[in-house]
Amino acid sequence: MRPPCVRDGAFADLAADASLARVRIALATCSAFPHGVEEEQPLARLLGAEFRVWDDPGVDWQAYERVVIRSTWDYMLRVEQFLAWARAVGPARLRNSPELVAWNADKRYLGELSCPTVPTVFVAPGDPLPQLAGDLVVKPNVSGGARDTGLFSPATHDLARELIERIRAGGRTALVQPYMAAVAERGEAALVFFAGELSHVLHKQAVLAPDEIAPTAGDGGPALAMLREDLVAAGGSSSAQRALARELLDEVGRRFGMPLYARVDLVEGPDGEPLLIELEVIEPRLYLHLAPGSAERLAAAVRAG
Repeated sequence: MRPPCVRDGAFADLAADASLARVRIALATCSAFPHGVEEEQPLARLLGAEFRVWDDPGVDWQAYERVVIRSTWDYMLRVEQFLAWARAVGPARLRNSPELVAWNADKRYLGELSCPTVPTVFVAPGDPLPQLAGDLVVKPNVSGGARDTGLFSPATHDLARELIERIRAGGRTALVQPYMAAVAERGEAALVFFAGELSHVLHKQAVLAPDEIAPTAGDGGPALAMLREDLVAAGGSSSAQRALARELLDEVGRRFGMPLYARVDLVEGPDGEPLLIELEVIEPRLYLHLAPGSAERLAAAVRAG
């Protein structure tokens, strides 16, 4: 599948550049998946890369010319340790860069972007509770896998307030967002980019059920809904979605340099126009197995820089 906005030959050019030199590459993972996840095995083979657990003290990260963050899915449980690790690996090796990773690890980045995003109220420890209205979503500023995230109607606003206080009690900031009703009907679109070029598009079904905090798969695990095999499928994108994603990546690129990989998650707003719900440039699932040729495209991008 080659999206229409990918220039003919763009990834071929990267592959040609990549053939000039071979570098030693590590794919950073977590202790739950020390040998990587199944969908990234083809990528590892293409790169001749080794999976390494990010918090393993026995790994010599300086032995690698390139360290690509992949399935480090426990980082948000120890975010300061993870960011210290990223800084230690350093900007010459780590992809994405430590500076970009630190910025993206805190969802308050949504308040800094100029592109259209889901309206968000940030409620830090000590802030007065905002007035709640309508159907809304509450989530932490540092989280992943829909942990500590809930969808609440007016009938369950008390539960929403309890979640806000739970988030703040741990020193985090709560994000309060209006629920975009189109998610239940049409889901989300996720546009996956490698080296600034659109590789493939995914369709993601709704994760949150009404009037509850998303149940998780054990202590520290992701929301159970995230584990559904049918949650994500190959999808398509509109010109408006591609334009928003391009605007976002250009803005991020001007500040941090173009990400090696990025997943841009979009939802439909009340007026039918796309809104950014999240930019994923740390450890997003890229669903390479759903897009033929995507592993080769990512491998070429990794080798090129």
